[in-house]
Amino acid sequence: MSILGAFAVPHPPIILPEVGHGEEAKIAATTDAYRKAMRQAAALKPDTVIITSPHSIMYADYFHISPGAKAHGNFAAFRAPQLEIEVTYDQEFVSALSGACEKNGISAGTLGEKNAALDHGTLIPLRFLDKFTNNFNLVRIGLSGLSPLEHYRFGQCIAQVATMLKRRAVFIASGDLSHKLKADGPYGFAKEGPVFDAECMEAMATGDFLRLLSIDSALAEGAAECGLRSFWIMAGALDRQKLTAHRLSYEGTFGVGYGVVTFTLSNEQDTTRNFGEQFAAKEKKRLADLKAAEDDYVRLARLSVETFVKTKVPVAMPQNLPPEMTGSKAGVFVSLKKDGRLRGCIGTFLPTTDSIAAEILRNGIAACSQDPRFNPVTPEELSSLVYS
Repeated sequence: MSILGAFAVPHPPIILPEVGHGEEAKIAATTDAYRKAMRQAAALKPDTVIITSPHSIMYADYFHISPGAKAHGNFAAFRAPQLEIEVTYDQEFVSALSGACEKNGISAGTLGEKNAALDHGTLIPLRFLDKFTNNFNLVRIGLSGLSPLEHYRFGQCIAQVATMLKRRAVFIASGDLSHKLKADGPYGFAKEGPVFDAECMEAMATGDFLRLLSIDSALAEGAAECGLRSFWIMAGALDRQKLTAHRLSYEGTFGVGYGVVTFTLSNEQDTTRNFGEQFAAKEKKRLADLKAAEDDYVRLARLSVETFVKTKVPVAMPQNLPPEMTGSKAGVFVSLKKDGRLRGCIGTFLPTTDSIAAEILRNGIAACSQDPRFNPVTPEELSSLVYS
């Protein structure tokens, strides 16, 4: 067996009567959809449930898979300590997944656990699922700061392990949408909020995972979402699977987007749904187009960074640069981005060398190797960098 079904669900503590104290009635559509989704999940008779949660441990460059035999959690943080859940982990699955990730060059495993207690992003789906079944073992997984494609590849690895171990597996992608839908909400309003929610819900409701992977990082950041990476992993777990998506509900009552979408699988392959490969090709073209459009200043910054990262030696000053770059002085900032996020930025407000060109060369090296917020850029990252 493999992944039998997948479910994208939110995790608002207020949805539980013991926490909401009547306020949960304002998101009744989400509650009804949640129950329908978890009833459907239980009907698949899973022996393993995989939950990805934004509130488990998250590292910038590593997917954390919860280790151990059992785990426990409660809602004490939400003034409902009497609500408790204990689970048994699928240790064989966790071990096999860690090994498969290492074999496939995916940065994931059980190292670095800081808090073994179940988080509310995991507890709330379990609370709803428990109404219909608790006869399964759990695999709990955190998200990362890695690229959309790495999340997708991680999902593919999860599906491969489920198949290898012949698990009846259900995938639950826990995640809220934008947290900035209302000015009077707990996080305020941002124009990106409703735009992100509409884009994300449409992508999932149509099963268009290429669109999901391609959501602009600035849009997602401005919307203050927390579920997108969960959905990326889920998409990878459904790679090449023929499926039907069902949008059950969407609400933003409290200023946070709650969406419930189910994915019913037909147990057939659909080779056109190779969205990881499609996204990689799309990204390759986008980066090539950006590189082709670079001006002399940006091209020099790229040359400085790429030469230093590959050789550890500064590049010599190129010939035939424009006179304004070699005959003028100015402060210069060199900024590097990867997957839409800052990867390094070092600069000067006033000139420290004898020309703009020299300033670019010097600060390019600093941006890729001396920014204290980041590890030095590696050769493997060079093809993914965007310069300014």
